[in-house]
Amino acid sequence: MPRIRWVQGALLAGALFCSVAYAATDCPSGHIDAHARVAHVIDGDTVILTDGRHVRLIGIDTPELGHDGKPTQPFAQAARRALVRLLADSGDRVALRYGRTRHDHYGRTLAHLFLADGASVSAALLRGGYATALVVPPNLWNVACYGQAESVARDGHQGIWALPRYQPVSARALPPGAQGFHIVRGRVAHIGRSRNAQWIDLEGGVALRIDRKDLAYFGDVDFKSLRGAEVIARGWVHSRRGEHIIALRHPRALTILR
Repeated sequence: MPRIRWVQGALLAGALFCSVAYAATDCPSGHIDAHARVAHVIDGDTVILTDGRHVRLIGIDTPELGHDGKPTQPFAQAARRALVRLLADSGDRVALRYGRTRHDHYGRTLAHLFLADGASVSAALLRGGYATALVVPPNLWNVACYGQAESVARDGHQGIWALPRYQPVSARALPPGAQGFHIVRGRVAHIGRSRNAQWIDLEGGVALRIDRKDLAYFGDVDFKSLRGAEVIARGWVHSRRGEHIIALRHPRALTILR
């Protein structure tokens, strides 16, 4: 039985990679800032270049490999293998387009990566169902294109989008110890503003927080009109005093259903 499960997993990974390779020409670079070679793939969204720089891919987030006693998340190994394969087909040569913010708080270089043929690495992984589209201002270039690439996998229930963890869950049904990435659906019970943030409270004890520095990106949202509306929010869940909190950095993390 274990051997059968392994074979099924291998076939699934192969099918997903075919989808990745076929659609990898989406989201062209526009311009390139630098060329480099990849020396090592850490995980599905982080690589080390031959010059020693750690590069975190802009626009995506892949499942986490286990470390510090935490288990490896489903599809984390598959995402890493898919990235290794993409880079190998490119001779490990990549082109970089840097983000408006060039480094994250870990000191990693933030960049969009493109293969030797101009194919977008992030778009390929998104379309294969290995990653979620991640928007972190002010690095907003290609946000719409990456969102479209993700929707192909999501609509086709490919990869991570076939897992229960990536399906919308009611705010009322989110378990007390929930952590990590979730897609939460609920009705807005209250709208409030604190000194440093805009708050959207959902029925069921989930609060959506938009930091003051990110409010400008939500300029088209009439927060007062949201009370009673049904919304879907996506992001990382944190708990404080028994309440779940999801920080929203960009409107693409919030879908208003009414």
